[in-house]
Amino acid sequence: MSLTVNIYYSGSDGNAKKFAEEMIASGLVDAIRAEEGNEKYAYFFPADDPETVLLIDRWRDQAALDVHHKTSMMTQIAQLRKKYKLKMRVERYVDAPQTDE
Repeated sequence: MSLTVNIYYSGSDGNAKKFAEEMIASGLVDAIRAEEGNEKYAYFFPADDPETVLLIDRWRDQAALDVHHKTSMMTQIAQLRKKYKLKMRVERYVDAPQTDE
């Protein structure tokens, strides 16, 4: 049962987009996508909010996400978030169990 985490990064002066661009350019995004259990790691830009970036982060299960949270990449992400003075809002979704109906 996969879980999806939507993270909204918001700032000013285009900093949320700069954050996403640096995450990609630095290789962090590719490293996260290569982690065992990562199913999706993608940035989106809301049409009605140019100061926000949405990250859709999908993992096979909580155990895979827990391993990711213990990596040094989390420190790097936090440093970039601080560099760009971003606020975060997080939503978490767990897939509903499948039924035979």
